[in-house]
Amino acid sequence: MHAMDRSARVLIVEPDPGAQKALGELLEGPEVRAMVASDGHEALRLFYRERPDLVVLALDLPELSGWEVLATIRELSDVPVLILADEDREAEKVRGLRAGADDFVSMPYSRPELQARIEALLRRPRAGKAPEMFADDFVQIDHIGHEVEALGAKIVLTPTEFRMLAAFSRHAGQALTHAQLLELAWGEGHRDQREVKLYVSYLRRKLRAAGVEPIETVRGVGYRYRPHRVEGPQTETEVDRRRL
Repeated sequence: MHAMDRSARVLIVEPDPGAQKALGELLEGPEVRAMVASDGHEALRLFYRERPDLVVLALDLPELSGWEVLATIRELSDVPVLILADEDREAEKVRGLRAGADDFVSMPYSRPELQARIEALLRRPRAGKAPEMFADDFVQIDHIGHEVEALGAKIVLTPTEFRMLAAFSRHAGQALTHAQLLELAWGEGHRDQREVKLYVSYLRRKLRAAGVEPIETVRGVGYRYRPHRVEGPQTETEVDRRRL
């Protein structure tokens, strides 16, 4: 690999142990540190914790599909993503590039070609990078560190709750439908829109406990991010009945 200021971190998301080993041997060296995940949930945990410089992503994954992992990564980061596909299908390649992948390699791959493509992605400047921080008068979100504060108090969110809040903050003032929130928080997985209502209620409870009401209901549409301080004490039952 070409010289860099520090070792590049590459996250390999591949369920097959043999393919994991081959990719690790191809990538690992003094200038690259390879990490391996075998399923979608593990991939996202490593992504949040390690902040890789590149993701090499297989599509056929247990738990969460590669498409769901890609959608989540793209909501939070512009890190380069190279997709590994079992076959050279043009429709799948087009779908991947439109979903935000940076490159696409079909299996079986040529080792020199794959290494060259990875080197090119690691050298590429990350133009148009999404803001790493969001802050208004009440809420602060660290998109890279996966941390949230409301009125100075730290809020512990699950990955889904964080992705939903990130989606709201990046579309502040805009009414988002249930379908839009499903796409932004979960990607293209087959989910029920009732899950949006459920996770919005979880998110509201945690943020309201810190003294803010950041999400309002837009009747007949969905929800909108427009934070304000809580006016007077209310029970969670009263909040849920009024808001949902």
